[in-house]
Amino acid sequence: MDVKIIDRPEVTVAYLRYQGPYGPGLTEFWTKVYYPWANTHGLLNRARYGISHDDPDVVAPEQCRYDACVEVDKDYQPQGGAFKTVIPGGRYAVLTFEGPIYKIGAAWTSLMRDWLPGSGFQIDARPCFEYYPADAVYDPITCALRCDICIPVAPL
Repeated sequence: MDVKIIDRPEVTVAYLRYQGPYGPGLTEFWTKVYYPWANTHGLLNRARYGISHDDPDVVAPEQCRYDACVEVDKDYQPQGGAFKTVIPGGRYAVLTFEGPIYKIGAAWTSLMRDWLPGSGFQIDARPCFEYYPADAVYDPITCALRCDICIPVAPL
């Protein structure tokens, strides 16, 4: 597994919250809720982040929370039902994922279950997220995408 340890800067984001089972519902949320909102508010072609707040093995699927985020300026005023927060900077373990969206859960599991225990690192209190650069694309025919899976780490 090709995991890199990098330092990421702090970033201000606007976000829309999804609550429900991870999986196909998230894809629908991005396409039917997030993208129309981002287009209306002039926020397309910017880096995006997906923050999964809950472990679906622990939290009931209908209670799982996910934030679809976009980078904004620090003085951005949220509009259209959005919220604003800061994703903290610092050291992150990063695994680049490339493939159909339905395989991303397995990549997360592999990173957490297989790589992390022997890495010499532990997860700290910052959020885990997927990072989609401004030029990232999603192919609705093949369901393929590319992103970085980022977990905040600190030495053991």
